Amino acid sequence: MPQHLTARQILDRLVAFPTVSSASNLDLIDWVEDYLASHGVAARRVYDATGTKAALHANVGPQVEGGVILSGHTDVVPTEGQNWTTDPWTVVERDGKLFGRGTCDMKGFVALALSMVPHALSRDLSRPLQIALSYDEEIGCVGAPPMIDDMVAHLPRAAAAIIGEPSMMRPVTGHNASLIHEIAVHGYEVHSSNLPRGVSAIHEAGRILSWVNDRNAMLMAETPSPIAATFDPPHATVHVGMIQGGTAHNITAKDCTFKLGFRVPAGDDMARHVAAMTDHLTALNADLRARHPDAGVTWQAGAEVPALSPEQDGAAEALIRRLTGDNGTHVVTYGTEAGQFQQRGFSAVVCGPGDIAQAHQPDEWIAVDQFEAGDALLRRVVETLV
Repeated sequence: MPQHLTARQILDRLVAFPTVSSASNLDLIDWVEDYLASHGVAARRVYDATGTKAALHANVGPQVEGGVILSGHTDVVPTEGQNWTTDPWTVVERDGKLFGRGTCDMKGFVALALSMVPHALSRDLSRPLQIALSYDEEIGCVGAPPMIDDMVAHLPRAAAAIIGEPSMMRPVTGHNASLIHEIAVHGYEVHSSNLPRGVSAIHEAGRILSWVNDRNAMLMAETPSPIAATFDPPHATVHVGMIQGGTAHNITAKDCTFKLGFRVPAGDDMARHVAAMTDHLTALNADLRARHPDAGVTWQAGAEVPALSPEQDGAAEALIRRLTGDNGTHVVTYGTEAGQFQQRGFSAVVCGPGDIAQAHQPDEWIAVDQFEAGDALLRRVVETLV
């Protein structure tokens, strides 16, 4: 029997699954797959290496090219340490807002996308609606690439991908690329009274932090490209948010570790920033090893989240602008999975209900009127496929 559920009822079900990135999302994926199957729609899973998480995609309608993808992620950030006044895993409506972890980022959009399935099936579609649900977006957008690759291999290619991150229903056509490096500085321990005979990993890490400050000052002084000029800030940034190291106040630190992150606007080249960092770390490593064979610097890159670049006559942007009537320039400095779709040849745009300012917060919420606006937009999207 088909499961006839409203978007709000689907949202209640999705939020009840505590799909924090550190946990499995398979209970939610099981539910979504059963929901789709009840409407006669077959879904395909793409598991992670552990088998404890999966992405899911499905084609609703004819097996032809030219459809539209509705894409969202199933994972959410943790609630520990946050002062919630409601149960984060239960949707609570109050004062025109729907409270709960993921209501805004981004189970609200996922619920709306799934609610479009029976609506799409009730129409005589000439092009398909495709659903794409990823995992581990919150820890570096690592779950989307294998899912998109599997879609390329097994689904008719869509003409446009709508990534429903909260944008207040504005078409976002550009966002930053990001890349994090894990850096480990290795020193040589001696008593601090014998400081010249040792190598302090913390002191040497300070040289890298000094480079970060100098690099940011240089980037701020650059003349931005026309695309970068639309961003705020209109230039790349380098950031270190946490640092660990040392054994005791009177011992030169043997180790110091931290993560160094780049955020680079569309139109800039991530490679030039990585090359500048590599040159600095290579020189520092040689200097430390010359002082002691146990000292040095190592670094390892994580997954890069590519930028979303504004497209010339892009199908996704044109579709959303036509349906929303919004012809403004909207770019953001955070990353999404949109750049990963674009990197694989899909026209992509970010557009979804809710305000990103509410994402990841205690008492996360989405406004009811935004949820309703998302529903209205997606219904119009379906009508373009008839």
